[in-house]
Amino acid sequence: MNNENSRNLYDLALQYIPGGVNSPVRAFKGVGGNPLFFKAGEGAYLIDVDDNRYVDYVGAWGPLILGHRHERVVLALREQLEQGIAYGASTEAEVTIAKKICELMPSIERVRLVTSGTEATMSAIRLARGYTKRDKIVKFEGCYHGHVDSLLVKAGSGSLTLGEPDSLGVPKAFTDLTYILPYNDVAALESFFSGQGEEIACVIVEPVAGNMNCVPPVPGFLETLRELCSRHGTLLIFDEVMTGFRVALGGAQSVYAISPDLTTLGKVIGGGLPVGAFGGSKEIMDLIAPDGAVYQAGTLSGSPLAVAAGLAMLEVISEPGFYTKLESKAKLLLDGLEQRARTAGVPFSTNQVGAMFGCFFSVEEKVTHFSQVMQCNLDHFQRYFHSMLNSGVYLAPSAYEAGFISAAHGDEEIQKTLNAAEKAFSTINK
Repeated sequence: MNNENSRNLYDLALQYIPGGVNSPVRAFKGVGGNPLFFKAGEGAYLIDVDDNRYVDYVGAWGPLILGHRHERVVLALREQLEQGIAYGASTEAEVTIAKKICELMPSIERVRLVTSGTEATMSAIRLARGYTKRDKIVKFEGCYHGHVDSLLVKAGSGSLTLGEPDSLGVPKAFTDLTYILPYNDVAALESFFSGQGEEIACVIVEPVAGNMNCVPPVPGFLETLRELCSRHGTLLIFDEVMTGFRVALGGAQSVYAISPDLTTLGKVIGGGLPVGAFGGSKEIMDLIAPDGAVYQAGTLSGSPLAVAAGLAMLEVISEPGFYTKLESKAKLLLDGLEQRARTAGVPFSTNQVGAMFGCFFSVEEKVTHFSQVMQCNLDHFQRYFHSMLNSGVYLAPSAYEAGFISAAHGDEEIQKTLNAAEKAFSTINK
């Protein structure tokens, strides 16, 4: 494909924007080449500045569950634009979406809207510390919770370790109170809590890890985590910024029947616009200002545009049968990919939860741990990525990101993807 305009824009961007991108995840550092610049989205497709069309499996990193420019979302935005963009004050729509979220996620009795997933996780952790009057927190290898100082911690080698900062500019003192455990390791959980459980304010976890590609919880992992947190007075935070309303109407917590103490949300509840939220029981949430002493604020929280788009999105995905259809599309895609990889003799496996999926160039039948993710063949992924891109299929430019299918993906798009994959797999071992 011709990408001359993208290359020229990237060269220009490098003069004014660090690394030429406004988020590192957009760069092509993990695959080589320069990032594409897009000008439009339409249904299941992205259109770049060179007028190339791509079947999109990134979906703005998850929120576009209806695809690009869904008519209900566009209409809601148009209607709100005629009323105003921002007020810096409360609106009726904020109450409506808060009520909707509480109805769809029973673990949430009160919810506070914010402007990003990072802000949601940061605020939830502050609230957990305020509620428990403890300082130490736990996160897991391979789980990302935004660029919060105390959460930018290098993963351990599989055994418990005190955190070391994973970014320049983060004082070690900020991460000394953060412990890292291996994701999906029940024995490590039990061992850690037996020694330090009474000192931990909260455990934050992606119930389905989506930032080391897509790694679902193994049976017993979330159940043990819930039991241990309850036993030791530790709050359990589900980071559902990626999974909330994406893997199921009630989020991952409804899929696995686990009720967290706090939940962080984002992505879908803004219909693709910047938004986030955190919520939990009335008892815990009432500690947030102005009623309580845990401070949190945001001038543009509850943006009228984001709330309007989010409400439209939530109405559509609440329709009967929506998730069943979406999940079947993802399964059709993944089954086809695995079959074509086997035919080509390429080690390859997939994971799926709802319409969220992961593809691994791995000899493992199923990838369940961070160490397995890190052993995947990155060279194979890079070749696959660029071959798919040249065939008009846009994937996340990283082997460590989950993929997403939308309601706009139909048989035509799935077949185009499988045809592109067959070609890509055939070139990998050459």
